Amino acid sequence: MYIITQQRAKCIGCNACVEAADYRWRVSRKDGKCTLIGGIEKNNFYSKRIEDHEYEDNALAAKNCPVNIIKITKLN
Repeated sequence: MYIITQQRAKCIGCNACVEAADYRWRVSRKDGKCTLIGGIEKNNFYSKRIEDHEYEDNALAAKNCPVNIIKITKLN
């Protein structure tokens, strides 16, 4: 199991994460920033636990993010 963390306030809305994993990311119509679907906000960071089968797509989303605001951490 992994956890995705996004610092949404710094998002520029480039859509790279949505292209990599559209089932986990979407662009908000409200402010144009990308949103972690199912993410829970705490101190301006959004996080969501994901299963192993989602890792590859979301790792690509993190890698392609031009402002490096997406992190994926393996949980024990």
